Amino acid sequence: MCAHVLVAEDDAMQAELIRRSLLAEGHTATVVHDGSAALDAVRRDRPDLVVLDLMLPVIDGFGVCRVLRRDDDIPVLMLTARAAEDDVLLGLELGADDYMTKPYSPRELMARIRTVLRRSGSGAGRREDPVVRAAGLAVDPARHEVRCDGEPVDCTPAEFQILLALVGEPERVFSRRQLLQYTRGYDRASTERAVDVHIMNLRRKIEADPRRPARLLTVFGVGYKLSGTRP
Repeated sequence: MCAHVLVAEDDAMQAELIRRSLLAEGHTATVVHDGSAALDAVRRDRPDLVVLDLMLPVIDGFGVCRVLRRDDDIPVLMLTARAAEDDVLLGLELGADDYMTKPYSPRELMARIRTVLRRSGSGAGRREDPVVRAAGLAVDPARHEVRCDGEPVDCTPAEFQILLALVGEPERVFSRRQLLQYTRGYDRASTERAVDVHIMNLRRKIEADPRRPARLLTVFGVGYKLSGTRP
């Protein structure tokens, strides 16, 4: 069951961990860091599920949930450090489909997400196309396939995970250390410099001229990004 999940979490490290876990499960994800941005993303992207932190700036998670339940029926999984019984009950009374407290196991979170999606009939039932697309690239997490301008591209597992991260967030600049995290489990001996090799190999496969890349761009002193425009 592949779904598009909105992650509303103000802790950047927690948000990134959740996003990586979702991508590994074959889902796609959008990350926002405050309640107002979460409501904007729901209206814009129509996600299949919202993972909602309670302690959000601008509008807290309770406020976001109130608006969602007034205007929509998107499933909500609350994720928070607030474990008091009153908070849990309030979250459920507002219409949250599930409630997890921090610290949490990423495996348990993914299992809870699968359960909520199954109960709600979201995900594969609503969204038949889980493929992530940008800049002429199409990355299919479920089939582990990549196409560039319609043509199949053979990628190693580490290259696939890096490309999936980049295509999932066009124009976002990833540091080498961030991209390295996507290769864990596929390339255990990898170092930050090895990311450069993966990028070089990907450029050979998806760029018309690897020496003058138009898709996978270097941001000097920072890392890499995928240009959001089609070359």
